[in-house]
Amino acid sequence: MTPEDISASVKTYLLAEFLEGEDPALLTDDTPLITGKLLDSIAMLKLVSFLEERFDIAIAPHEADADNLDDLARIGRFVAAKRASQSLG
Repeated sequence: MTPEDISASVKTYLLAEFLEGEDPALLTDDTPLITGKLLDSIAMLKLVSFLEERFDIAIAPHEADADNLDDLARIGRFVAAKRASQSLG
């Protein structure tokens, strides 16, 4: 699964779970989710849980931050890297 595929799946989840009724075109790959305050702390916990379950990865508490999860592109790259490193281990 490519980072782009992961981003698309996460976008679908975010629109259904937290942004229902919003224009999907407004949620781009670089829309800031955390620093733009689109997602609060509870939403971030739900997002991390979704990522762990959907993509069969484990996210450490220190990884659940804006560096890895602030936009769809970062999420896609982060999840793809986690899946690759876990499949090697």
